[in-house]
Amino acid sequence: MAHYDYLIVGAGLFGATYAFKANEIGRKCLVIDRRGHVGGNLYCESIEGINVHKYGAHIFHTSNKEVWDFVNSLVEFNRYTNSPVANYDGRLYNLPFNMNTFYQMWGTITPLEAQQKIGEQRKEAAEEMRRQGVAEPRNLEEQALLLVGRDIYERLIAGYTEKQWGRKCSELPAFIIKRLPVRMVYDNNYFNDRYQGIPVGGYNRLIERLLSGSDVMLGCDFFDHRDKLLPLADKVVYTGPIDRYYDYRYGKLEYRTVRFEHETLAMCNFQGNAVVNYTSRAVPYTRIIEHKHFEMFGDEVSKREVTVISKEYSSEWTEESEPYYPVNDTRNNDLYMKYKRLADSEKDVVFGGRLAEYRYYDMHNVIEKVLDMFR
Repeated sequence: MAHYDYLIVGAGLFGATYAFKANEIGRKCLVIDRRGHVGGNLYCESIEGINVHKYGAHIFHTSNKEVWDFVNSLVEFNRYTNSPVANYDGRLYNLPFNMNTFYQMWGTITPLEAQQKIGEQRKEAAEEMRRQGVAEPRNLEEQALLLVGRDIYERLIAGYTEKQWGRKCSELPAFIIKRLPVRMVYDNNYFNDRYQGIPVGGYNRLIERLLSGSDVMLGCDFFDHRDKLLPLADKVVYTGPIDRYYDYRYGKLEYRTVRFEHETLAMCNFQGNAVVNYTSRAVPYTRIIEHKHFEMFGDEVSKREVTVISKEYSSEWTEESEPYYPVNDTRNNDLYMKYKRLADSEKDVVFGGRLAEYRYYDMHNVIEKVLDMFR
C-alpha cells in the first residue's frame, strides 16, 4: 500500500480542509472515516431531489473575507439568510430578538417603547435578586431575567433551553448566556456576519472538492485498525474525540446529542421557513427543519409537491449516539485540559476540530483555523 505524509482520521470539515491545504503544498493524504460517507455532520442525503441536512441544519456564515473567498473558490454559494421563527403555544415570534419580536410580544412599535418595556422587566429582576441578597446571577435563569426580562425569558428561552440541556434553567450555569442579542431594528437576519449562504447543490459538493486530491477510505474505524494504519503515514491528523484517542485514561468527557425524525410529506410547503424553534416545554422536540427552504426560494418552493422535514430532539449523550455539543462546564473543561496536555506532548499527531479540541466550532472557525495552521 502507498505511503502517505498524513493519515487524516475523520472526513469532516476539519479533516477535509486540512487534506486540501496539504495537497496544495504537495503532501499526500489518506483520509479515513468510520462512517460510510464523507462530510461528517455536514453530510446531505438527497431525498426526492431535496438536500437533507442529515445531522442537523448547517448555515455557513462569516465576516472573514479570506474564508469566504476560499470556500467560494471551491463551490458556488446561494443567498440563503437564516431567519428562524419561534413557536410558543401556537404563537409565532421572529428571532433573533428584534423589533418584530417585541411587536409580536407587546405591540410596541418604536425602539424607545421596546427599550422601556425590557428595561422595566430587567429592573424587576434586579430588585428581586436584591431582595434575596444575591449580588451576581447564580444560574442561567437569573442571568436571562437580568438581560431580557420575564416575558422573553418564559416564552422564548426557558423551555427551549431546558429541552436542549436536559435540566432546569435554575440548575444551569449563568455563563451559558453571558449575553443575549437584543436588536432595536426590524431585521430578522440571525447572524451579524457579512457573508452568509449554503453551497449550491448541498455541502457534499464542498467536501468532495476539498477531498479531490486525497485517497479516501470509508467504513474504516481508526481504533479497529490502528496498528495497520499508523505505519502508512509520517503524521496523523486526528479529528475524533480526544478522550477516545487516549482510551479514556482520565475518564469520559460529556456531550449533549441530538436525535432526528425525518419525514417526507406530500405537500410543497409545510411551515414556510427553514427553521422553526418550538420553545414550549409541552412540545418534546426543540425545532423543525424544512430542508427545501435552504436551497429553494420564491416560486421554486411550490414547483415540487413534496417536502422533507426533520424534528430535533436533544438528549444526553451515550456511546451509542453521536457527540454533538461539548458540555463546557468546570468539571469537563478541567478533564479536557488533562487530555490536552497529553496531546501537546505529541510530536507527530495534530489534534483538530470540535471533538478533538472539545469545543463548539462554527464552520468558518474550522476553516479559519486550518488556513492559519498552513500560513
